[in-house]
Amino acid sequence: MKSIIAIDGPAGAGKSTIAKSLAEALNYLYIDTGAMYRAVAYQALQQEAPLDNAEQLGQIAAQAQLDMRVENGENRIFLNGNDITKEIRLPHISAIASTVSAVPQVREQLVPKQRELAERGRAVLDGRDIGTVVLPQADCKIYLTASLDERAERRYKELLGRGLPADLAEVRQDIEQRDYQDTHRETSPLRQAEDAKYLDTTGLSIEQVLQQVLQLAEAAE
Repeated sequence: MKSIIAIDGPAGAGKSTIAKSLAEALNYLYIDTGAMYRAVAYQALQQEAPLDNAEQLGQIAAQAQLDMRVENGENRIFLNGNDITKEIRLPHISAIASTVSAVPQVREQLVPKQRELAERGRAVLDGRDIGTVVLPQADCKIYLTASLDERAERRYKELLGRGLPADLAEVRQDIEQRDYQDTHRETSPLRQAEDAKYLDTTGLSIEQVLQQVLQLAEAAE
């Protein structure tokens, strides 16, 4: 099995769920890169930093002490020692995370941290530009997607399952907006790497998707 697996795709495609399950199945480290950008977005909101101030956002990213670890079988993310795992999944954080992640100064601070973690080997990473920018040398690249309606339904159920307030129409609108922002941003736009395997998960269960991803990873050996 290869040592670095990159999974990219649009919002709500199930990247985090599959990447985490894949890492568990292979006994690999799961590096949640999206959570890192969400953490910066969360901190920016806490500090009431203007989202159009790239330099300030970059400073926030530089000063953020981010840590990831598994506790009771669940991936947790800590910002400056505080567990913010649940907070960064709130809809209003999702709405600005895409904007924050497109800021070059923020990426300059977080991408090296992601590479450093991945270079330890035996890692699974998911995001928007893992296979194209962060780790173009990844041993296995997968582009995971699904229809807009299905992605919205999945995210809606995920929020409800976490005990968070959610409205399906608002979730769908948020994902549609994030799709546009992610594919049209100047810095590292969302796109499928030329050597990535395309996988449309519409209508598939988590277990079905996981089995297909495992097959793709094994075939990349």
